[in-house]
Amino acid sequence: MTYQTYTLSNGLRIIHKPDTTAVTYCGLVVNTGSRDETDQEQGMAHFIEHMLFKGTEKRRSGHIINRLENVGGELNAYTSKEETVVYAIVLNEYFERAMELVFDIAFHSTFPQKEIEKEVVIIVDEIQSYNDSPSELIFDDFEEMIFANHPIGHNILGRPELLEQYTTGDAVRFVRKHYKPEEMVFFVLGDFNFEQLIRLGEKYLKQETKNTESVVRTSPTTYTPVRKEIDKNTHQVHFMMGNRSYDLYHPNRLGMYLLTNILGGPGMNSLLNLSIREKHGLVYNVESNYQPFTDTGMWSVYFGCDTENAARCEQLVLAELQKLREQPLSENALKKYKLQLVGQIAISSEQKENFALSLGKSYLRYGKIEDLEIVKQRIEALTAEKLQEIAIEMYNPDELSVLIYK
Repeated sequence: MTYQTYTLSNGLRIIHKPDTTAVTYCGLVVNTGSRDETDQEQGMAHFIEHMLFKGTEKRRSGHIINRLENVGGELNAYTSKEETVVYAIVLNEYFERAMELVFDIAFHSTFPQKEIEKEVVIIVDEIQSYNDSPSELIFDDFEEMIFANHPIGHNILGRPELLEQYTTGDAVRFVRKHYKPEEMVFFVLGDFNFEQLIRLGEKYLKQETKNTESVVRTSPTTYTPVRKEIDKNTHQVHFMMGNRSYDLYHPNRLGMYLLTNILGGPGMNSLLNLSIREKHGLVYNVESNYQPFTDTGMWSVYFGCDTENAARCEQLVLAELQKLREQPLSENALKKYKLQLVGQIAISSEQKENFALSLGKSYLRYGKIEDLEIVKQRIEALTAEKLQEIAIEMYNPDELSVLIYK
């Protein structure tokens, strides 16, 4: 993969992947998410993401909205546990306009109190809407259980009673503390001259870091398995099982991705789908997920089923976990699963918006980008014995936490 990188004078890193299409994807990945909030700042990172669109030192909210939309472009943002991302999609000739706008809202937002009061109502409504969807809410509640008493476990959306207290001063302090150029990556996927890109970066981002206060992330404390049932008065039982897992830098990370794909990935041929849905007809949806963070991780299994089938489904999940622990995959099965994962990664990389976002996040976390051929070689090097070793460690029944909505 051919890509170009540069570090601006204030520490912000730029990564550019040339692409000969008429559209440019660009954006800013900030090394700040909900895990960086204090207990009294819960929801602040996501709140800031919303407020970035509400006015800067030289633009009102309407000007921000229309700046790219008037030329057919898009401006988007999202918040995760460890990152905030602001990005734009525009025709190539409007790239400079998009770049300047992204930098403006990231570094010059004013967070007007009047806009805060309006936006908090919207976010609280978003929280309430989310609470009405148990199949989504259970993922957050399970994370909070797995990472009890740690910011990683906090809901990204925050708590209404805290959001309603936030002021302009609170927002300014959070941004000055966390939005530092040296903790950011600006990514570009498009047909653009790299030297000109560097000049524009220096032009629109001359200010140095405004606050030298250091930000230190604390790792989660010791994990203790928990089993919890919550009466939600739902038609279905919603079930999650899992525990902590490998972080972003662990050598077993790729093996865990493959194992999770085999167990309950998006393919209809996943072990859990074949067993619980296709063979027994007990669920509509069953899936397994693996989420690594910078210093920890989590894996889980989720399904929804009729109340009378919950115990049976749980036993079927445990049976599949035990099979992976007790017996290595056959050579033919492992080859098939490897081809499947490589194919999924290749297809995902063809979706340019997703690829552009992964470009920025990968450079932020690893300082490099691995092309598909290298990833393919690493996947092909995984053995059945290595996957069994990971399964033995990760799928220990004595270490599983369970959360049930009923």
